[in-house]
Amino acid sequence: MRQVAEAIEIADTLASVDVSPQEYVRLLGYPRGWALEGRARELANWARDWYAKNGRPWFYARQAECVEFNHTIQGDSSQGDAILADAIRIDGAVFTSKRLHTALEQAGAQSAILVAVGAGPEAEDEARRRWSDEKPDEYFFLEVFASAVVEHLTTIAGARLCDWAEQRGMAVLPHSSPGYPDWDVAEQPHLLELILQTRSEQFPSRLDVFDSGMLRPKKAQLAVFGVTRHTERLQRLTSLVPCESCSFGPCQYRRAAYKRAPRPTGEPLPVRINVREKVLDSDAQYTVNRKALQRWSEERLAMRPSPDGSIDITFRYDGTTCTNMGRPLAFIYNVKLGSRAEGYPILEQSCGPATGDTGYMSMCKYVEDPESLMADIESEKPLIGQRLNSILKWRREPNAAGCYCEASSRNHKWGLVLETIHYSLVQKELSEETRTS
Repeated sequence: MRQVAEAIEIADTLASVDVSPQEYVRLLGYPRGWALEGRARELANWARDWYAKNGRPWFYARQAECVEFNHTIQGDSSQGDAILADAIRIDGAVFTSKRLHTALEQAGAQSAILVAVGAGPEAEDEARRRWSDEKPDEYFFLEVFASAVVEHLTTIAGARLCDWAEQRGMAVLPHSSPGYPDWDVAEQPHLLELILQTRSEQFPSRLDVFDSGMLRPKKAQLAVFGVTRHTERLQRLTSLVPCESCSFGPCQYRRAAYKRAPRPTGEPLPVRINVREKVLDSDAQYTVNRKALQRWSEERLAMRPSPDGSIDITFRYDGTTCTNMGRPLAFIYNVKLGSRAEGYPILEQSCGPATGDTGYMSMCKYVEDPESLMADIESEKPLIGQRLNSILKWRREPNAAGCYCEASSRNHKWGLVLETIHYSLVQKELSEETRTS
């Protein structure tokens, strides 16, 4: 058991953030060293300027009172009587992460610091408005910039903790977060509950979490930084050197080069072989032909990866009512998938009329009982919590009607949406395998 005699607590909002152009370009999906030009550069500059004027970034850090990790921990009542070999108990709350447990144990950590950062809700709200105004480019660049802000805030928080630790003869370890490998994102609600137990500082911004582990606002991150006095161990255990995963260039405490930093001219890139376990069936048997899935993935689907590996997905469905002379209608499907490492679990699902659409009001069931129909549409979340690959085993009653009056018709459409997502991700992975082979 480790207890601390003195503790740090910081709550701060930042007037500005200086997101590295290289990190922003990386998150946009461009290769290392890429220089933005033309329309892409214009959009990137717009997103940066908009956030500088309207964004409200913040971070909070609190040192835990008690950290326990160096022996097998008995699970609490919510986890039954199981013995948790890779568990960490922080201020009485039990978490299971092999990666974090190993780091704390190898470094002989005396403490841990709980951190929450957020880009604020402003960018998300504006991005949502841009999407509603049918401006997907502005939506995408602002969404990605907000993600870059979150990464930058985590880096800045780590740098400030390094400053604090250095003055006390200690060192801060690389952070870990729910959703990272070996740490189930489902533990995020428990970590947020723990962090919100502030002492003297007020939490800078409202932050909530869904049962799935998704934060709201979503442009936020929770993290745990280990703290050790055994600084000599970090020299022997290179995996514990925080500098190698920290992009804060001007830090005066840097002891090692940032691993993502550009290589000197002429230095060859290392040969790297990636063997990845398949989590999606590339020979899937879909209910519709692949040409249709290809067209829908190009015309109706938008995917936005997040720094934690999760993916926010939007799909637009256009159909017609079966009565009232076939009035056109449009619905927006939103899906959030967990990371590839987790097998792309379906974390969030929602469906509702597109902004400005009124065609759905002409559906016969809506005319009969609008509240009941819309409540059914909103509440239905087929396959929630399951891996995306489970769509291939979902047996649905065929119903190709364009309206949403019957449950079978709604399930049919959800099936098309999820199959399109599955197809699109499979094609992406096959393309990546071709490039790296």
